[in-house]
Amino acid sequence: MDLSGKVAVVTGSGRGLGLAYAHALAAAGASVVVNDVDEEVAEQAVEAITGAGGTAVAEVVAVGTAEAADCLVGRAVAEFGRLDVLVTNAGILRDKVLWKMTDDDFDAVLTTHLKGTFTCARAAAVRMREQGDGGTLILVGSPAGQRGNFGQTNYAAAKAGIAAMARTWSMELGRAGITVNAIVPVAATAMTETIPAFAPYIEAMKQGEPLPDFLRKGEGFGTPEDCAALVPFLASDAARGVAGQAIGIGGDKVTLWSHPQEISAAYADGGWTPGALADVWHTTVGAEPQTVGIPAPAAAPKAAEAS
Repeated sequence: MDLSGKVAVVTGSGRGLGLAYAHALAAAGASVVVNDVDEEVAEQAVEAITGAGGTAVAEVVAVGTAEAADCLVGRAVAEFGRLDVLVTNAGILRDKVLWKMTDDDFDAVLTTHLKGTFTCARAAAVRMREQGDGGTLILVGSPAGQRGNFGQTNYAAAKAGIAAMARTWSMELGRAGITVNAIVPVAATAMTETIPAFAPYIEAMKQGEPLPDFLRKGEGFGTPEDCAALVPFLASDAARGVAGQAIGIGGDKVTLWSHPQEISAAYADGGWTPGALADVWHTTVGAEPQTVGIPAPAAAPKAAEAS
């Protein structure tokens, strides 16, 4: 993938998945605006990218407001003359079960993830339309947004909204040559370290041990760098026909998530009554209810015995 001459903004790219995306874009030839709320972390990321031969600058701002979005797009244009790629990766967590989640917990996550994606994408779309030669929006989703996740009302709602926005914007921006997709990465990060099923494998990986195949292939779980290849691909000419999709990646696995769709139906002449629904529910539309939540990794037999 040759992205020479292209300019990218990656929000929340001081560390973790965002940093991996920024490195991958720079390695493909793009000039990158690194974003983080921590100036030291952002500058360290820039130093790592430039030290590897890439081109990058830092913009320290908290994603969420229109002003922050304008700063990011404006920095790209001021430094490099244009904007071609936006990756909306910035996010925070405020995990609590419903009855303990405060308004502030909810609002903070929705502001960074959902509103931050909206404001940054809007500012980028305006600039890309003015340039007149297309562009790429890559919105970072999550399995939690696809299936729900215990204790993550705010995060799951935001990520589900991001997938819906990707589908909507792919239609709105298609005529301008701007592709929009959601990606659904799964990787060993500070967040997944807190999941008991993953924690021992992540700790072993830190000690230099490889992740087992049942995680890398079966669960699609690996390092942030394993997820990064999808970003330069979607930013390249090879992906000009890919739009409105939710694409999963992790470990050795890449997937295409389905869009929500009707999977069963029943009919009643003249419409339904509550009693009629009760009579047929378990034998018709409700015969095979959909599962919820992110399935925990099923350990391979040897790994289970070793633990």
